[in-house]
Amino acid sequence: MSPFFIKALQLILSLSILIVLHEMGHFIPAKLFKTRVEKFFLFFDVKFALFKKKIGETVYGLGWLPLGGYVKISGMIDESMDKEQMAKPPQEWEFRSKPAWQRLIIMIGGVTVNIILGFLIYMMVLFVWGSQELSNDDVQGGLSVSENVKEYGFRDGDLITKIDDEELDNILSMNGGLKINRYLMMRDIKTVEVLHSDGSKETIEIPEDIDTKLFKAGDMNPFAFEADPLLNGITEGSNAEKAGLKPGDRILAVNGDALASWQDFDRYKKENLNKELILTVETENNERKEVVVTADSTGMVGMSVNPYNRISPREREYSLGESLTKGFDYAYWTLHDYVAQFKFVFTKEGATQVGGFGAIGNMFAPIWDWHSFWMQTALLSIILAFMNILPIPALDGGHVMFLLYEIITGRKPNDKFMEYAQMVGFFILIGLVLFANGNDVYRWLFD
Repeated sequence: MSPFFIKALQLILSLSILIVLHEMGHFIPAKLFKTRVEKFFLFFDVKFALFKKKIGETVYGLGWLPLGGYVKISGMIDESMDKEQMAKPPQEWEFRSKPAWQRLIIMIGGVTVNIILGFLIYMMVLFVWGSQELSNDDVQGGLSVSENVKEYGFRDGDLITKIDDEELDNILSMNGGLKINRYLMMRDIKTVEVLHSDGSKETIEIPEDIDTKLFKAGDMNPFAFEADPLLNGITEGSNAEKAGLKPGDRILAVNGDALASWQDFDRYKKENLNKELILTVETENNERKEVVVTADSTGMVGMSVNPYNRISPREREYSLGESLTKGFDYAYWTLHDYVAQFKFVFTKEGATQVGGFGAIGNMFAPIWDWHSFWMQTALLSIILAFMNILPIPALDGGHVMFLLYEIITGRKPNDKFMEYAQMVGFFILIGLVLFANGNDVYRWLFD
């Protein structure tokens, strides 16, 4: 099966789990408060449903449009825009007849479930698979440092020993990336202590706007491990595939210049955008050949390496108690970091990077890997919770905003206002979906 379909299947399964549990978060408190739920659907049933069955007072079904899911609660102004029902006198089983505090609990139920689910998945992943740890002693030759942070005093070969006076026993985060990159981009850190390759130590002051500068430069990972230029992945349809490169090939030289590491090649191609590069390659069969590739305007060629092929992280196992504590901590900081980086969406560079289903699908591994699948599902669950609580009409956060207004002021917005707000919110969401997926199409066509 092709990597595209493997990613697509993982995406559909992950979203199905998240959508069903999110809607259960609305469904359960609604039933507890004796509020009628007319429909419970995975995916949208525009015009028709693939499957539906009525059990009790609720129709359960599977729609054909995989853009989300919904529960239709009686007496609630939602995406169904059921004006006929709202024109009738309120009934005791309807959403609008319930106290504001009950309606608030029903509306925040979906977000609450997604937050809890993200935390539980991270805990489960740690208990089942553990995590990888790496100390500075395990990194021979130090780290590779991008030009964007060298101006602050960092150098190639540096080791990160402290961040804000906190000793780093493990330099990896739970997702396998370097902690220093996450801290620079998403945490308000003040100082970093480094051990230079000459044995000297230096404490470097970190400017407040370093995250913005790195983001605008497209350099979200300014620190990296030196890696062998041994290819482990080739993108379908890429310049690398067209040139005949395959996983297992090792790049020995570029335009006659010998390579010491993958980072050397990365720097070389960025200095030669849209130019032909002559690669000297050694195949798995120890045969040498020369191929010609071109790095596009963004420096993409369509090949990758295992960034850890020169290091050997240690596997750490966790007891149930340890996994609960560590999983909670990681989930909290994942939510914190996602909220922290959300500000970049409102920049020119950030807007162009907003992605739709294509970008989400590419988060998953090209081979079926349950560890990777659950890590991405946990992240998506937390993202879904945050995005849903934004105060936009038509989202849960929009309903919560109006309910809080009602609780604080004692005045309930009238139904006509709520209908117009729902329509405005719906069109905002449609616009965002079209924009995000349009970015995916643009990148597919031109990158």
